Amino acid sequence: MGCSSCGTGGKVAGCKSNGGCSTGGCNRMNVHDWLSNLPFSDPSGSCKIVEITFNNGSRKDFYRNTTVHIFEKGDLVAVEGVSGFDVGTINITGEIVRLQMKKRNADETDPDIKKVLRRATDKDIEIWQQNKDREKEALIRARAIARQLNLEMKLTEVEIQADGRKATFFYIADDRVDFRELIKVYAKEFRVKVEMRQIGARQEAAKVGGIGSCGRELCCSTWLTDFKSVNTTAARYQNLSINQSKLSGQCGRLKCCLNYELDIYLDALQHFPDNADTLQVAKGTAILIKKDIFKNLMWYTLPDSSKQYPLTIERVIKIKQLNARNQVPDELEAVDVTTQKPKEVEPEFVDVVGQISLRSLERAEKKKRHGGGGGHHQHGGGQQKEKEQPRQQQQQRGGGGQNQNRDNRQGQHDKKGGGGDNRRHNQPRNQGGGGQNQNRDNRGDRGGNKGKDNEKGGDQQKPVS
Repeated sequence: MGCSSCGTGGKVAGCKSNGGCSTGGCNRMNVHDWLSNLPFSDPSGSCKIVEITFNNGSRKDFYRNTTVHIFEKGDLVAVEGVSGFDVGTINITGEIVRLQMKKRNADETDPDIKKVLRRATDKDIEIWQQNKDREKEALIRARAIARQLNLEMKLTEVEIQADGRKATFFYIADDRVDFRELIKVYAKEFRVKVEMRQIGARQEAAKVGGIGSCGRELCCSTWLTDFKSVNTTAARYQNLSINQSKLSGQCGRLKCCLNYELDIYLDALQHFPDNADTLQVAKGTAILIKKDIFKNLMWYTLPDSSKQYPLTIERVIKIKQLNARNQVPDELEAVDVTTQKPKEVEPEFVDVVGQISLRSLERAEKKKRHGGGGGHHQHGGGQQKEKEQPRQQQQQRGGGGQNQNRDNRQGQHDKKGGGGDNRRHNQPRNQGGGGQNQNRDNRGDRGGNKGKDNEKGGDQQKPVS
């Protein structure tokens, strides 16, 4: 992934060329500072508190900037830690921090807010990276120790402070866990100050991350911070089937997104009549199945039938009024909910076998059967005929001694050509045995006869000369 919205050319400032700042590709709980471009009348009264993230956004906290440095999003800073220092990333600065503090009920003037020490140096970053590399091995070893002590707990994450003096172990447990002996073993094994912090299943899913059934990243790992209680009543209001596998998220609890549209459904259901779960008709008691807020319909079913009958809200109110007067209508008068769109006619397949003309292929097959010489002789006969026509025209135009000599030569040539050439061409024609070959032979004989006539004409013109 690449992002050009938080930097100009080269390495991006906010996401360090690992992702987009607006999508949280490199930071889980990213915040967009929409007040950064607004001018303020009193720069000296700007907020001195900055929000810093740790461990790729899995943990956030507010720190007081007592230095003279002006930090921007993405800068690495050294802050106060437990008996040492820690390294974090600047998330937001300026007036947007005050809005975040108000949202979390934090006081800007609280003296217990820790301070920003300095901009992180190369040595601080090197020590921080070394301790970060120890976290995976520490998590594997910590799980093995907890298993040896037979403790009913699940370790999710280990976060080691930048200077390596403190380690925080996040775990999940259904019941209370006595980990006094575990802390002693951890302190002796890792030689750090140990802090045990219990989290819930949703916080674990937020730290691990993943893709939800909607195809997007989990809400708890990208933007959701406060987890409200979710129950199956929200699913019933939205006409969802109570299927635990479909309604549960990656954490094993009900999906948080069930509460997103609950208010809209509650507002739409106010127009539906109350106490309309059953209706009395002549065929029996109709039982309410579901309510459709988009079409304003209520679906009922009769006891002796599995068919569902959609009724309008007005019809349900009218039936309830009749039942209140001890009157039973004959029919439910269900509405037609079929779509008005014309039904698309699927194209029918036609058997076209035997209807395709294969004459071109048959002609090519016949030519192969009769041999390849017929086509060649046909072109040869055509060329001979074309040559004879200009010669005859010259004979008619010409006169005198030159014409006689030409006529004599032409007659001799015709005699030779009419006999010899025709003999040559007659052999393959006779072998082919077609009607076309007979026509070609007749054309050759005509050429020979014309030569004889021209010869006679030449003899008659001799006394004149």
